[in-house]
Amino acid sequence: MSEPTDTNDTSRSARSARSNLRVGLGLAGLVAGMVGVSYAAVPLYTLFCQVTGFGGTTQVADAAPGASAEHRTFTVRFDSNVRDGLDWKFVPAARTTKVEVGVENLAFYRATNTGDTPIVGTAAFNVTPHKAGPYFMKIACFCFTEQVLKPGETVDMPVQFFLDPELLKDPKMDGVTTVTLSYTFYPAEDQSKAQQLALAPSVE
Repeated sequence: MSEPTDTNDTSRSARSARSNLRVGLGLAGLVAGMVGVSYAAVPLYTLFCQVTGFGGTTQVADAAPGASAEHRTFTVRFDSNVRDGLDWKFVPAARTTKVEVGVENLAFYRATNTGDTPIVGTAAFNVTPHKAGPYFMKIACFCFTEQVLKPGETVDMPVQFFLDPELLKDPKMDGVTTVTLSYTFYPAEDQSKAQQLALAPSVE
């Protein structure tokens, strides 16, 4: 009688082991899939924001169309921030400016490296109210590239922009008179350019 029992126990153990293996493999696959999706979500979310203006993301254009027939004007406020770990002073040259819809404008921000080593900074940006994001068009901007500053170096960085006349057709923009353009500088992940600059011989 004991022999069939041993056989049954062995069979049950084998089935249990196979079941546990399937569950383990399934969970591993689920975790791997979630990791893959999380990595893909960052560029996909960024692309989505760039295309739609979601979250106050600005847009890119080649040129301004010129003044609209309505000649509607807005106040554009300029905001600046610096993250921890970046020894920079970063301020707009002017806090506000009046802009006419469709007309190209040029503004400047000034950055100074207050630290004692070269460092690479990169800027994140958005506009508020967020519903203005799809209509805030940049022709050129310092935020398109990383910025490298030597200790004590100061640079004036331009942003060339306009407000898209399409906003005049959007009822959500009714009553909006002020748009805030905000930048936040933080240390770039790749500091190789700063390291090369630190190792380069000084020219006197």
